[in-house]
Amino acid sequence: MRELVDELWNNVALPDWWQKIDASKAWQVGAFDGLAVAYGLIALVALVQIIRIQLRVPEYGWTTQKVFHLLNFIVCGVRAGVFAFRQQVQDLDSMVAHAFLLDLPGLLFFSTYTLLVLFWAEIYYQARSLPTGSLRPLFVLLNVAVYAIELGLWVFVSATGRPERLGQQLTGCFLAVVSAGAAAGFVLYGGRLFLMLRRFPIESRGRRKKLREVGLVTTICATCFVLRSIIVAWSEFDNEDFGVDVMAHPLLNIIYYGCVEIIPSALVLYILRKLPPKRSAQGYQPIPAQ
Repeated sequence: MRELVDELWNNVALPDWWQKIDASKAWQVGAFDGLAVAYGLIALVALVQIIRIQLRVPEYGWTTQKVFHLLNFIVCGVRAGVFAFRQQVQDLDSMVAHAFLLDLPGLLFFSTYTLLVLFWAEIYYQARSLPTGSLRPLFVLLNVAVYAIELGLWVFVSATGRPERLGQQLTGCFLAVVSAGAAAGFVLYGGRLFLMLRRFPIESRGRRKKLREVGLVTTICATCFVLRSIIVAWSEFDNEDFGVDVMAHPLLNIIYYGCVEIIPSALVLYILRKLPPKRSAQGYQPIPAQ
């Protein structure tokens, strides 16, 4: 079976123009500089959105919306820094430090967007009069477990002197499973919330807008996590031609990061751009007696 899989992958030949781009130093530098700029712009948009929310409703504190934009800012800021200094990251001697800088933003991206799943799950449970007290602890526990397992895999490989390629395969397969789980979460809770809103008896402009918002974000996020799972798993079968996070594959990195992080992040930030309503200075007014 293994020989059959290897034979199938070996028969997937890259076209000549793709190989020329991979070999071009100008493309390698330009691709990572372009990715750094793209991530920097998204980080700037997320930061501006945090400031706008704070100026509009400073009394609300750290809401789910603010935390979501803050995590987006951190993810894209770290990605921009890693791509801006990609050669230095590539030349790091420490296997764990190298893996940390490359894998941490992907894990933070997972935390950022599964926060939306948590938010939707809470709305759904509250609408169904179900208890929500266990949702946030479960979310935190899940994220802690993901980070701990990822770190444990790299520490194990480094401490036991195993080949670095083994660490890449183990963490790659783990990230593929995690991404598939995130996609399933979006389909499950995004789909449940979408169907619940569709069955809502009162027709209104706000309901239609929220229905479209949930449907679009669910589709975008589920698709990007499925693509991430497929591409990461694929790269573990043929790292020489389809490995991501390496200097020698600039075009593949543009396609990969563009499809699984940059474009989805930009679209979701645009869809969720609405600011919370201002709180009335006078508060609620009593209904006058007739």
